[in-house]
Amino acid sequence: MARPSWERYFMEIAALVSSRSTCLRRQVGAVLVRDKHIIATGYNGAPRGVSHCMEVGCLREKLGIPSGERHEMCRGTHAEQNAIIQAALHGVSTDGATLYCTHQPCILCAKMLINAGVEKVVFQGKYPDGLALELMNEASIEIVVTDGEE
Repeated sequence: MARPSWERYFMEIAALVSSRSTCLRRQVGAVLVRDKHIIATGYNGAPRGVSHCMEVGCLREKLGIPSGERHEMCRGTHAEQNAIIQAALHGVSTDGATLYCTHQPCILCAKMLINAGVEKVVFQGKYPDGLALELMNEASIEIVVTDGEE
């Protein structure tokens, strides 16, 4: 059996992290890596101590809000945000890190990744947010879209 590439290895870990998601619409996992070492992970779900959508339902679904719109109407925190928050909580710098994520970051996450000093974003699933890609490109973040295969 061949060893997976680093990219595949971290993307598979991101997929596993997404299994902890409590979102009813989309399960997303993120892994922040620096020098081939995982520095933080995150999945999308409600903040600590707050009821999860699995328990109270999805307000965005009830209101018919399409994917990629009205992020403020969601009780969940995105996987990328949670990874950055975990790094901050534990005093780990994200400067120069690579983010491996099961889906393309949205505009809110893109802005956070830029300000967190993330230099590269590798993702698999598409997300309807062209402005996020535009901002990451403008900020010289390397973007890699992968199909998850070697």
